[in-house]
Amino acid sequence: MDFEYDERTQELRARLTDFMAEFVYPAEPLFADDATSGWERPAVMAELRAAARERGLWNLFLPHHSDGAGLTNLQYAPLAEITGRSPEIAPEVFNCNPPDTGNMELLSLFGTPAQQERWLRPLLAGEIKSAFCMTEPDVSSSDPANLGAQAVRDGDEYVLTGRKWWSTGGMSEDCRVLVVMCVTDPDASTRDRFSMLLVPREAAGVSAVRGLSIFGYDHRTSGGHAEMSFDGVRVPAADVLGEVGKGSAMAQARLGPGRIHHCMRMIGMAERAVDLMCERATRRSTFGRLLGEHGVVQQWIADARVQIEQLRLLVLRTAWLIDTRGAREARRDISAIKVAAPQAVESILDRAIQIHGAAGMTADLPLAMLWAQARTMRFIDGPDEVHRMVLAKRELARFA
Repeated sequence: MDFEYDERTQELRARLTDFMAEFVYPAEPLFADDATSGWERPAVMAELRAAARERGLWNLFLPHHSDGAGLTNLQYAPLAEITGRSPEIAPEVFNCNPPDTGNMELLSLFGTPAQQERWLRPLLAGEIKSAFCMTEPDVSSSDPANLGAQAVRDGDEYVLTGRKWWSTGGMSEDCRVLVVMCVTDPDASTRDRFSMLLVPREAAGVSAVRGLSIFGYDHRTSGGHAEMSFDGVRVPAADVLGEVGKGSAMAQARLGPGRIHHCMRMIGMAERAVDLMCERATRRSTFGRLLGEHGVVQQWIADARVQIEQLRLLVLRTAWLIDTRGAREARRDISAIKVAAPQAVESILDRAIQIHGAAGMTADLPLAMLWAQARTMRFIDGPDEVHRMVLAKRELARFA
């Protein structure tokens, strides 16, 4: 087994690291202090994105499209890790932020030429934003069979009615298209009941009920998280994404890579936390000794390093499996990293906050924001309990 990154990956890692140091980290205070009203991103984001695109650090996530970087998941993993060190800013700077990444993958795989020209081309160019509308406020969304938003065929159109929330990007004025998971055949099996519709954000009957915050963070750098209402929205049948009744299969095709991307970035979050822990431990003294000379602090730092290296190997193996065997064959490993990453990174961040004392809870440091992100990941793209259920069933099946 060769654990060395290939030449292209190493070159991109170096360029990405330099870009983060020159542009992204210095911009973080501007995002924290920006007084922009509403849900829009600070003006500096456009400058950062232009600089990233000019340097060829753009669409790194997309392997199978001419406008993507052509990287494998294994090559992309260490790059996504670097962007995870500043998760509120960096992924969007490089046009590698969810939900646009997942929506671009769906459109590239299943979109018609007309759909790709209307929506995929401007998304790849960073000209518009999108949202993915699957989760609903009135049902347990960990069981997709519960989803109730319904689209009824009426001639050459579908009439869409329902309510969605946690539709990331939906509050942005740049959001132009909503990818909506809905019931098109309530009498079919769960596998064939759902379809995906491409709904223009400005369509009649579409409205943003409210923006949602996560542990007090509104994530306006991602366009915010919206609760959306669809009241008799008329959608042309030509705007069904892929085949009617194949929404569940497409959702899994979308969520598999999305889950591993989250885990890749979380490693970067943990690495930044360890950097901050070590800086603090070598500068701050208590009871006549540097923090780093206290045994408990040494244990926290050592345990963090062990957890990160274990997690990185698991993520890289899963990326390799997706590249070589496909996301479907890597489902067990995807579920494993989706459980392991938030659990490990949340604990590392908790200790990093503890080392910083009361300062760790403030916005003076990124730790509280990073912790909120890590805790959120135990829900995003499926809660821990569902992924553990998947893992347990596969283990038990060997003995059935």
